[in-house]
Amino acid sequence: MQFRRRLPSMTALLTLEAVLRRKSFTAAAAELGVTQAAVSRQIALLEDELGQPMFVRKHRAVEPTAACVSLGASLAQGFATIADAVDTLKTSAQDVVTIGATVAFSSFWLLPRLADFRHLNPGIQLRVISQDSHFDLDAGEIDIAVRYGLPPFADGTVIASRGDKLMPVCSPDYLARRPAGALSTADEFIETDVADR
Repeated sequence: MQFRRRLPSMTALLTLEAVLRRKSFTAAAAELGVTQAAVSRQIALLEDELGQPMFVRKHRAVEPTAACVSLGASLAQGFATIADAVDTLKTSAQDVVTIGATVAFSSFWLLPRLADFRHLNPGIQLRVISQDSHFDLDAGEIDIAVRYGLPPFADGTVIASRGDKLMPVCSPDYLARRPAGALSTADEFIETDVADR
């Protein structure tokens, strides 16, 4: 449906709604930041396009016609709906926190915990971006990054940090190839493993 062909000028419709709400051409002009003559011109253009008067001009006053009151009620409702939709978009855009993390961290640690987080914090919406390439915090794509490395980081502020726990593991075949007692500590295991590569 092509609304533009069926609707009069949006400026004229906004002007009409302001005049009806403020009950004055002068007050509507002040609200819209235009002259009273500009308001009168918009109303006249609208009357020409609709083929009927919107106001009965009286000495020092204007009175809306029945058609004007009917159109004004629809405009007020329509503009209120549009304003609510815009507010919802602005609010939802502000309330979404975007987290960037590696694919492994997202899959194995972060995503399994999201249901509990959402249950405890229903007002916060999260978006997770999983990638193994570097996140550029300066680009504004994400709000929080989970990184591996030693701070400080040039493009962000560390708000939490945790050390790694290293646990050496090996296959039974690898262990069987080692002499008895050759792997007594984790440090020896790591040194031996690196040396074997």
